[in-house]
Amino acid sequence: MSVNGKKVLHMDRNPYYGGESSSITPLEELYKRFGISDSPPESMGRGRDWNVDLIPKFLMANGQLVKMLLYTEVTRYLDFKVVEGSFVYKGGKIYKVPSTETEALASNLMGMFEKRRFRKFLVFVANFDENDPKTFEGVDPKLTTMGEVYKKFDLGQDVIDFTGHALALYRTDDYLEQPCLETINRIKLYSESLARYGKSPYLYPLYGLGELPQGFARLSAIYGGTYMLNKPVDEIVMEGGHVVGVKSEGEVARCKQLICDPSYIPDRVHKVGQVIRVICVLSHPIKNTNDANSCQIIIPQNQVNRKSACVRRYLYAVTSRGHIYVWKYIAIASTTVETSDPEAEIEPALELLEPIDQKFVAISDMYDPRDDGTESQIFASRSYDATTHFETTCNDIKDIYKRMTGSDFDFENMKRKQNDVFGEDEQ
Repeated sequence: MSVNGKKVLHMDRNPYYGGESSSITPLEELYKRFGISDSPPESMGRGRDWNVDLIPKFLMANGQLVKMLLYTEVTRYLDFKVVEGSFVYKGGKIYKVPSTETEALASNLMGMFEKRRFRKFLVFVANFDENDPKTFEGVDPKLTTMGEVYKKFDLGQDVIDFTGHALALYRTDDYLEQPCLETINRIKLYSESLARYGKSPYLYPLYGLGELPQGFARLSAIYGGTYMLNKPVDEIVMEGGHVVGVKSEGEVARCKQLICDPSYIPDRVHKVGQVIRVICVLSHPIKNTNDANSCQIIIPQNQVNRKSACVRRYLYAVTSRGHIYVWKYIAIASTTVETSDPEAEIEPALELLEPIDQKFVAISDMYDPRDDGTESQIFASRSYDATTHFETTCNDIKDIYKRMTGSDFDFENMKRKQNDVFGEDEQ
């Protein structure tokens, strides 16, 4: 909005960036946040060496958020690491996700004939171009369901499971009854992201996701935006059904439009579900991941008799105790809540992490706005879902942008203007 010439005031009731998806440091603060009265043990090293993300998500290397960061040059404020591996759970074991023809032929996930059929399917997806009917091979991208595409290539249930959940990254199997175009594009995004760096399709900010909102705040400031942390919101001021301002500590900041997360407007959102996330501190890499220092593991729903998939991802941390360096790993398990006992639902994921030094359990409500905001000019974002990446969040951002401005979000318009530097030296 700042890049597009809007005057932006950003208020946050918290003393830190990122709201619900912030990075918590030092480690003592995380213990306090989850109501654990004990201090972290000495074996955890220095508390200030820790940055723990409350809602960890990866960036698809060729995805929308990376494009936004590149176009706006927010990348100059961030350092990224490539996540080392992507794995899937089948029959009690963990396997590397095959996403190229070569990997498909070498994978232990499938028998010999299944490998050939899956390779054919991957070649079809790689060559598929929605603007070129010659690549359709009898498939109508807007009518043929994904279930029918799997049948066409004679793929078995296990292959369908890891294709839908570990490549297309769906949380449920609802997509099987829907037109195949969206799924094909998702698998292409995974493959193209993987091709960027080789080890996996995922990137992660080196110092945690709290870096992302800070980077965008700096970009906004360059274009004249103002950012206020630790600023309570006492009231949203309305006149004639439209928002006209926000009251804070006796003052009113007047505005024509307002964007906020659901926690600021509980009467304008409705609950659509819950997510359970368990943050675990380990002293060891996860078994059967080739000792990868960072990875994602998908547990497809059919493997654990659920409606939606469980996800685990973990990253390593290095901290120090005196002059000794201590290796620790942070693993996060998450899934959509389906029963009245969420912790039992996440147990299959936690079993693969044992032994766990310390775990922090959070069950969060998910909210959607009740209306599109065009009448009140109050635009609420959706709560963070259980997906492992930012693609759904980016879709929400683009949707809000269109409702606010009346035009589609255009990456080209986000490019930094050569002259608009507001005192920042061009590099």
